[in-house]
Amino acid sequence: MNASGKAIKYGNNIDTDVIIPARYLNTSDVTELASHCMEDLDRDFVSRVRPGDIIVAGANFGCGSSREHAPIAIKASGISCVIAADFARIFYRNAINIGLPIIECREAARDIADGDILEVDFNGGSITNLTANTVYKIKPFPPFLQNIILSGGLLAAADSGALNDGN
Repeated sequence: MNASGKAIKYGNNIDTDVIIPARYLNTSDVTELASHCMEDLDRDFVSRVRPGDIIVAGANFGCGSSREHAPIAIKASGISCVIAADFARIFYRNAINIGLPIIECREAARDIADGDILEVDFNGGSITNLTANTVYKIKPFPPFLQNIILSGGLLAAADSGALNDGN
């Protein structure tokens, strides 16, 4: 399992209210949510994000309310994963539940610049910054998390039997 794309960099304490503003919580349409992702923080996000791009942020990414709309909007926008110094715990669980890979790596979050080209090897446990020629070691996802993400989320993994592999 791998991801590659351009880094879109943000700072600390990116809360769910700026990931997807509350005025859009009346829909569960993923295309609609994606079209408003990050708009209160970064008006250009929707026009500059490309499939595979990677959000990189500081500490406490996804803080605030426990809405699942936030990771859904990020995933639907085309973001392949989020790298942060750390995540709000409810956001972390919601992201995994909907199949959005997220990685905690304080050094990568600090060093990666907006626009850097990244490759993430979830199985091998590395983030490679191709722009800066730097590699960061991360803990590989255990097989059960890989199954959830590859299935498209927890419910899809349960429905497909992917959670019954003994891991």
